[in-house]
Amino acid sequence: MYRIPFNKPFIVGKELEYIAEAVSLGNIAADGYFTTKCSEFLADHAASPRVLMTPSCTASLEMAAMLCELGEGDEVILPSFTFVSTAACFVREGARPVFVDVRPDTLNIDETRIEAAITPRTRAIFVVHYAGVACEMDAILDIAKRHGLRVVEDAAQGVNATYRGRPLGGMGDLGAFSFHETKNFICGEGGALCINDLDLVERAEIIRDKGTNRQAFNRGEIAKYTWVDHGSSYVPSELSCAFLWAQLEKMEVITQRRREVHSRYQEALAPLEASGALRIPSTPAHCSLNYHMFAVLLKDMATRSLLIDHLKQRGILAVFHYVPLHLAPMGRRYGGGDADLPVTMDVSGRLLRLPFYYELSPDAQDEVIDAVHAFFGGGS
Repeated sequence: MYRIPFNKPFIVGKELEYIAEAVSLGNIAADGYFTTKCSEFLADHAASPRVLMTPSCTASLEMAAMLCELGEGDEVILPSFTFVSTAACFVREGARPVFVDVRPDTLNIDETRIEAAITPRTRAIFVVHYAGVACEMDAILDIAKRHGLRVVEDAAQGVNATYRGRPLGGMGDLGAFSFHETKNFICGEGGALCINDLDLVERAEIIRDKGTNRQAFNRGEIAKYTWVDHGSSYVPSELSCAFLWAQLEKMEVITQRRREVHSRYQEALAPLEASGALRIPSTPAHCSLNYHMFAVLLKDMATRSLLIDHLKQRGILAVFHYVPLHLAPMGRRYGGGDADLPVTMDVSGRLLRLPFYYELSPDAQDEVIDAVHAFFGGGS
């Protein structure tokens, strides 16, 4: 155990009270009072016509891949610098990943490289809003429109962040959120799917409910429900949504606290950035942060490893992020090993995430800051 962990789940309001209320209401399985509250709140917040709660962001992405009707031989463009779920969700449908490099400033997919990756087999673009910083969605949506492609936003880290005033998750055809315990708003494991194309809503409900039209039955639209399509059990527990609703009620409180933590790191580590010891990824002026994480880019992988060990010796856990998917065994199976992604290769070996969570105290954060400064020859 570390004195200062990388992440720590937290309670901010009525989480336990709402769990007890869900039990008393007599429905803890799925689609009860709190699931509806979360769904309606997120639809309004993301400016999305329909949001369906799911057990995880992975489940949301799997639904998105099915709704895009991806199949054998199809191609999907995405960054290699992302979590495995972004690719695994459509590979399971038979589609092939086509990896595109990221921008050195935001670490998001480089929109200027997407068009060159499009082939007659391309069916969709899966973008990832890394660290809650928006991809260049205007350019990406324009490319997709001109080539007749679907756009799916992996906004696992992007809840309550915006691009030119528009909420992440609400701009593509589909958007996926995560409420995993490492995210800003949590329920242990949980997710949501934003359905921004109304033509996809009916099938999304069916896919989510084991391939049945039960939701139409529940609304009294049909006399009985039956198996009508592919699908699985993509519904979350009502208990998870009860916990999550308490967090969503406090969205701005949580965001403000995370803003304070982020700003403290930014200000305290600015001298190290000015000296060239490290670099802090930048946020374009037209993007608003949700303060999901605080990461630094070090000189090289060796420096990162030494700093991780230095922090561990002081009881502090800091972690690196993604191993590029194109070099993973499955990525290589789909030809990813031949991809030329110099920025991805560079940043993935140098990026380090510092401890960041709601209950990180100023004193604990100062310990982290002092330890980083000490590593570079300053401070205690």
